[in-house]
Amino acid sequence: MAKKVLVTGAAGFIGCEVSLILLSKGYTVVGIDNMNSYYQVSLKEDRLKRLDHANFSFHRMDLADAPAMASLFEREKFDGVIHLGAQAGVRYSLQNPQAYVDSNITGFLNVLECCRKFPVEHLAYASSSSVYGRNTKTPFCTDDPVCKPSSLYAATKRSNELMAETYCHLFQVNATGLRFFTVYGPWGRPDMAPWLFADAIMHDRPIKVFNNGNMMRDFTYVADIAGGVVKVFEAGAARMDAPGAEAEHRLYNIGHGKPVNLLEFIETLEKHLGKKAEKNFMPMQPGDVEVTWADTTALEKDVGYTADTDLDVGIKAFAEWFKGYVR
Repeated sequence: MAKKVLVTGAAGFIGCEVSLILLSKGYTVVGIDNMNSYYQVSLKEDRLKRLDHANFSFHRMDLADAPAMASLFEREKFDGVIHLGAQAGVRYSLQNPQAYVDSNITGFLNVLECCRKFPVEHLAYASSSSVYGRNTKTPFCTDDPVCKPSSLYAATKRSNELMAETYCHLFQVNATGLRFFTVYGPWGRPDMAPWLFADAIMHDRPIKVFNNGNMMRDFTYVADIAGGVVKVFEAGAARMDAPGAEAEHRLYNIGHGKPVNLLEFIETLEKHLGKKAEKNFMPMQPGDVEVTWADTTALEKDVGYTADTDLDVGIKAFAEWFKGYVR
């Protein structure tokens, strides 16, 4: 009998890709998403159309709705959970902090409580590279101190890690947190740099280049990220099969491991869109950091993770999708 996995945020950028991989591997997938209007709901609906599969079902549900979450877990009896649902966006957290507490704190607590009351083999959940905050040491390593967040979004993600550690210790919830670095590719979010840049370039608007372009980002192609998430999820479930196994809480970086200068990223995008960008150089945005760089050694060693999609290949795929999807 196929194992049943809950994917939260299934209508999201990464959640949809992860769900597709799970379905291709024979899992039964139940997706939930609150379909909020942080960005256009039509994009989320179009992603869900990609998940038209006999083994996929979807429920519009808010993570903060504790009774609905408990009812779902009790009814479906999940074997595992991949928790990707959250209020995303660093800059938006400066404008609407309550949304981050509701979704990222209360919502995650509800996920943990459900995993406690209706035990699952493994909970894999999304953290963020933003937890490294104002750290200056690179590459970022999970052993580094993470006590200086630069945004409320980062603070909520670090809170998730501490909450998961507590539930593992007290209630034996077997969990793995993944610190995502900058993800790009087809079906991405409109608030992220690749989409913002591409939309401005295609419509002859100037693009905002923050910190005068002196920024490095660990850009990672979405297929590499999604494949890594599934590998981590399966490895976490498998470790509980060993005789005498005890629940663990692990943290990993998941990124490309090779930061790219922002201007190089823009040049590659210009090449594949076939248009030059008009650039407005701007100061650093509040909540931003100059460099993100993932040390992925542990993930490579423990689960065989690789992120081998070249930037040129990934940007080409994104640009071709963008030109076909966005008018």
